[in-house]
Amino acid sequence: MDGVSTERSTKRAVGFLFATVFLDLLGAGILLPIIPYLVHQFRSDATTVGALSLSFSAAQFLASPVLGVLSDRYGRRPVLLFSILGSALGYFLFALANSLPLMFAARILDGITGGNISTAQAYLADISRPEDRAKNFGLIGAAFGLGFILGPALGGALSQISLHAPAYGAGILALVTAVFGYFTLPESLPGSQRRFGTFRISELNPLAPLREVLSRQELRPLLGALFVMNFAFSGLQSNFAVFTAVRLHYSPSENAWTFAYIGLLAAIVQGWLVRALSGRMTEFRMAVFGLVMLTAGFLGVAQSQRPLHLNFAIVGVSGVGLASTALTAMLTQRVGQREQGWLLGCTQSLLSVTRVFGPLWAGIAFDRMGPAAPYTSGAAFLTLALLLTYFSRSR
Repeated sequence: MDGVSTERSTKRAVGFLFATVFLDLLGAGILLPIIPYLVHQFRSDATTVGALSLSFSAAQFLASPVLGVLSDRYGRRPVLLFSILGSALGYFLFALANSLPLMFAARILDGITGGNISTAQAYLADISRPEDRAKNFGLIGAAFGLGFILGPALGGALSQISLHAPAYGAGILALVTAVFGYFTLPESLPGSQRRFGTFRISELNPLAPLREVLSRQELRPLLGALFVMNFAFSGLQSNFAVFTAVRLHYSPSENAWTFAYIGLLAAIVQGWLVRALSGRMTEFRMAVFGLVMLTAGFLGVAQSQRPLHLNFAIVGVSGVGLASTALTAMLTQRVGQREQGWLLGCTQSLLSVTRVFGPLWAGIAFDRMGPAAPYTSGAAFLTLALLLTYFSRSR
């Protein structure tokens, strides 16, 4: 009975974490269609919209390692609930903002408390058997894909009520998630497995955990592979609509349907394919397979001259779901339970850097070298990620 009860408890926790990540991405996606219009009330330049996104990523870069360390010391549950509540407050503040500084304050607040993804991953690592980690992490990726599909559509529908309605909607979703988690989510990290010792103010230094994680030789190749892969992929995400408009003359609605197609494939890959393959191939092979698919997808996008060619190439791009899930699972198996939050917080912090500089590189490459350049150069970066993944085996 104990085993059955534990399995049911694990399934409930995994379900809640799926809902948490899905609602987090849904809330972020809800804002996408309306942010430029809200900013336009105060400034009309695209740079301000970009700076708003940068402020969120910068805050997340600084805060994620600290939240990860705190979850190792005080448990996953309080940090997860704090993060979700912080997101709710950030959304409500964004909805109420009557000035540009308040908008920036709202996005920075959301970024500072944005440790729910890495903490959810640490929670999953706590409750998952080693052989189940990849498929459970795949569910988190599926939540990303579904949120990516439904968020902008829901934001567009709510914007018909009011430009502020999507932000209120995102805040309500986050608040409901926090209340539900408070009453249903148990702690996953026993007291005996937490970080010991007196709390030190130095633990609040966001750069200290990053220095520590980068000093660990057994982690560096995998962290490097994740970093390089996400650098290339974030460039594709930001540049894709520009590429399709120039190369294939897509309209905004055609781009919206294409992004929905990408999100659907991501949900299928991470929600089903990862689970199907996890018992049949090692995480290393899954990572290599995913990176090869992704590289082929980038090269296919670069060569696309027709919508049919592009749609085939996007199937290859969906390999990012296999690669990111497998690489993350491999990382978590190289540290103990007391370091899961620290490791995944640092990983999210490093990946937030790619969301700043990846789009910057893609834009420069597109302007200076032509429409295909972000994707051919991205394929070169992905080849480096493959080499780092191979090198990680010797560590």
